[in-house]
Amino acid sequence: MQIGLVGLPGCGKTTLFNALVRANAETGGYAGQNAANRGTIRVPDHRVNRLSSLFNPRKTTFATVEYLDIGGITSGSGRQEEQQGTGGLADLRMMDVLVHVLRGFPDLAGTPVSPGADFESVELELAIADLEIIERRLARLSKEARSTKQPDLVREWKLLEQCKEEIEGGGVIRNLEFAPEDEKRLRGYRFLSQKPVLLVLNVSEEDLGAEKRVLSELGDCAEGLDALALCAKVEMEIAQLDEADTVAFLDELGIEESALSRMIAASYRLLNLISFFTVGEDEVKAWTVTRGVTAPDAAGEIHSDLKRGFIRAETVECQTILELGGWQAAKEKGVLRVEGKQYVVADGDVINVRFSV
Repeated sequence: MQIGLVGLPGCGKTTLFNALVRANAETGGYAGQNAANRGTIRVPDHRVNRLSSLFNPRKTTFATVEYLDIGGITSGSGRQEEQQGTGGLADLRMMDVLVHVLRGFPDLAGTPVSPGADFESVELELAIADLEIIERRLARLSKEARSTKQPDLVREWKLLEQCKEEIEGGGVIRNLEFAPEDEKRLRGYRFLSQKPVLLVLNVSEEDLGAEKRVLSELGDCAEGLDALALCAKVEMEIAQLDEADTVAFLDELGIEESALSRMIAASYRLLNLISFFTVGEDEVKAWTVTRGVTAPDAAGEIHSDLKRGFIRAETVECQTILELGGWQAAKEKGVLRVEGKQYVVADGDVINVRFSV
């Protein structure tokens, strides 16, 4: 999973990036510098830790998340880089989720806090960047679609006109609903204003523990969107601690979970993702798939041969195998299920695929 951090200059976005990936990237950057901060972290999952302790494999593999931090977005920022195919907004198009970091603390100049207006400013810039792509494509497509009357081209042209109308009316493509086949037609454009969004209000340390109140400052812009509040400065301090000290520090501040855990959980919800596990002497591994995936498609995530030659999946719930003490015990207790091609994988399933190619 890839997550892009966006926001206006001074919102604390790079500080949050440093907290998430335990980095020391220089803060205070601006878009247009043709550079971006990247970092990859393991998805914390106590189930992987416990399965690894049980099976004692040679290798333990967690799911991973890559974070991208581009400079603060300003009017027209990233356009030149995007056209050149490097840095800025071009990198954001590859992301699965956009995290809008919003300033919820007074800045040094005493500028009033206005997270709702800041969010709308960033949304506008992303939508305008999409509009430029749409208009360029329509200029090439409209004549061809009208002259050849090829159904696919005509449909694509109509969809882009619909997106253009939405943006010109002050909206974003995310507001529109498309049929699955139309979603597929638009997928290659990787529209920024269509991507799932998580709002992160970066507050002062004094406002920690008052999440409901501070999030109310987002106003109507947060309607229908996932949002959370945190203090990036404190989270960066937490990231420098070892596990034991982290727990004590979180308790002292009244924080139940670190920003890392909360943001990953919210991102999984946005993308409708779940985790299943494979176990054995060689490796215990977490796999990330879309909720609703069938057993053969999940097997294909492991290896294409497993999907092609899928026979059945031996499945047991993670908590059950941990309580019983292993795969063989699950068989003996009769809780190991044999599932076929129609089985829908559940979050936390431990799966062993039987196949023949």
